[in-house]
Amino acid sequence: MAHPHSFIDMQTTLVHQGDRLTGLKMRWVMDEITSADLLYDAGTAKPDSVVWKKLAAEVMANVLGQHYFSEFWHQKQPVKFDNLPPEYHLSRQGHQAVLEFILPLAHPQALKGQRYTFSTFDPTYFVDMYYDSEKALTVPAELVSQCHFELQTPKPDASMQAYALSLDKADAPAEEMDLGRQFAQTVTLICQ
Repeated sequence: MAHPHSFIDMQTTLVHQGDRLTGLKMRWVMDEITSADLLYDAGTAKPDSVVWKKLAAEVMANVLGQHYFSEFWHQKQPVKFDNLPPEYHLSRQGHQAVLEFILPLAHPQALKGQRYTFSTFDPTYFVDMYYDSEKALTVPAELVSQCHFELQTPKPDASMQAYALSLDKADAPAEEMDLGRQFAQTVTLICQ
């Protein structure tokens, strides 16, 4: 009954054009319970069918409605995203739904000598969005010599954990608590 109710295992790959950061390719694998409704609606439809495209559009509309569930920072200033992803796709992996999309930056950002941070989380902590390890973060081979990711997982105190566990499915945490942020991992991209 406690928060979170759903789990999304994330993977992210840096997207670039030359020496400019243009976005992040996200791969979100939803837990089996969260996936059940989507996979039921998809039925036996072929992966490239209109059924899957419609489901993908519905899921992506929800993600867009929440600003990609992400924040991206450079020198303590927010970096804006483009309103629409250049590509997105929903598929099945066994009993799990997988959403893949490119989170586009509104303006390409320099990589050389820069540091960026980003977090992806559900503000209500209804959904736990997490990276299993730094291995879930990928820098393309041509940039490995100059850029790397670091993953920081927060350790909320016992009272915060107890509060999250006390919330029923119908409960929403107080907005000012920013509960999801308390549990959100932070990824730092560091480039030489």
